[in-house]
Amino acid sequence: MTEYLFAPQPTPSVPIDGDSKYFPVRRIFCVGRNYEAHAREMGRDPNREFPFFFTKPADAIISDGGDVPYPPETKNFHYEIELVVAIGKAGFQIPTERANDYIYGYAVGNDLTRRDLQLAARETGRPWDWGKAFDDSAVIGPIKPASKIGHPTTGRIWLAVNGEVKQDLDIADLIWDVEEIVSILSHTMRIRPGDLIYTGTPSGVGPIEVGDKVTGGIDGVGEHNITIVEPKVGA
Repeated sequence: MTEYLFAPQPTPSVPIDGDSKYFPVRRIFCVGRNYEAHAREMGRDPNREFPFFFTKPADAIISDGGDVPYPPETKNFHYEIELVVAIGKAGFQIPTERANDYIYGYAVGNDLTRRDLQLAARETGRPWDWGKAFDDSAVIGPIKPASKIGHPTTGRIWLAVNGEVKQDLDIADLIWDVEEIVSILSHTMRIRPGDLIYTGTPSGVGPIEVGDKVTGGIDGVGEHNITIVEPKVGA
């Protein structure tokens, strides 16, 4: 039996809608600039630019209804509503037409971003980790199994801050659709059960502050809500 120097951290997990079991999270992949209007608001040309990925740590997960402390080292903290794909089967170099076979289900997510740190890194050609991969930055609602809802290709995706709608589009407007994203990712590395893929956000991203209540949803997939609270202090 392996003896550890200290107790391993608990496995991050996400509730499954209608099930007492939880979905254990292995890795979190995120797709950048995957809606045309958002690519333009970020100063980029969206004409089917080949998708790129960044990651978040699995323990950045924040479940629906949670409090999110305002993160350190930023003065420009942003929301980004997204469709999240939950992988349920290992695969490598998957053809696009078979990608759905590897998907367990879907959820509503929010790719929280320290925008000032992200843009500073982008302008100097550095990695995005400090802007994207920080504590409590991967909000997610309950996962709905594809066996119950199918594989959504259309549906309103929206986000509101204190009841005011800020993002409002349709997942049909993804530049690279879910099947393409899963296939492309699987040609770079082997995907495995427990992987989550945040598929990109529509236009309308903007700042959030302490006290803000953030809600969002996708037709047929579900909703999520969080509250931004005071920064953490100490350990």
